[in-house]
Amino acid sequence: MNEERYTMPMAATDIERMIKEAIPDAVVEIKDLAGDGDHYAATVTSAVFRGLPRVRQHQLVYDALKGNMGGVLHALALTTIVAQS
Repeated sequence: MNEERYTMPMAATDIERMIKEAIPDAVVEIKDLAGDGDHYAATVTSAVFRGLPRVRQHQLVYDALKGNMGGVLHALALTTIVAQS
């Protein structure tokens, strides 16, 4: 018998918390794109991104999510912004 394994979607508050734990100065805005708790858009603003290429900025955010991307967190449209000092 084949059983599909179901995992609960990740809450927006959990995404925000994980990012802020890894990037303490981050300002995080999360939007649920489909209303299903599975497809989000996130805008993350941080001074940590200064001088980093966009790919590295995104890697920092994905690292903060500790492997949940593609699993519990199905889709995340990510925008990173360098905080102005």
